[in-house]
Amino acid sequence: MNWGADVAKSNILLFLHADTFLPENALCYIKNALTDDTCVGGAFDLDIDSDRILLRLTAWCASLKHRMTRVPYGDQAIFIRSDFFRDIGGYREVPLFEDVELMRRIKKLKKKITIIKHRTRTSPRKWEKEGALYTIFHNWTLQTLYLLGASPEFLVKYYYGKKSYE
Repeated sequence: MNWGADVAKSNILLFLHADTFLPENALCYIKNALTDDTCVGGAFDLDIDSDRILLRLTAWCASLKHRMTRVPYGDQAIFIRSDFFRDIGGYREVPLFEDVELMRRIKKLKKKITIIKHRTRTSPRKWEKEGALYTIFHNWTLQTLYLLGASPEFLVKYYYGKKSYE
């Protein structure tokens, strides 16, 4: 992501997961959000591309949490002013939660992060494959361990379980 930011020519960077789709007119919403000179970046609300009530509720709760904390995750399509991104040193080289680390760093600097009410649409694949309740619990546990200061190496082992991290 840092390499992509280094070669980008735009004054706005957008980090989009491969399994996430932007809402219609997303670039206009981003430009509009950044007309506020105090805003350095932000993200969209989240939607999981599923009709399952549990996944729709999960997306709604995640969006609410991110609106309240102003710490969005990568599947919400993080955008940021490129000069500010470079000034703060970009993403840290950590194997997990690099998006959260970046947003928390911005928040500590007391810079404005906006959450756009329109939603990204992300794949339900991991929830369907691993089971919705398991995935929700697993994600909550990971987030809690991260916030409690668990090492990136431990988090990666926990995240991938028996699978190896490469």
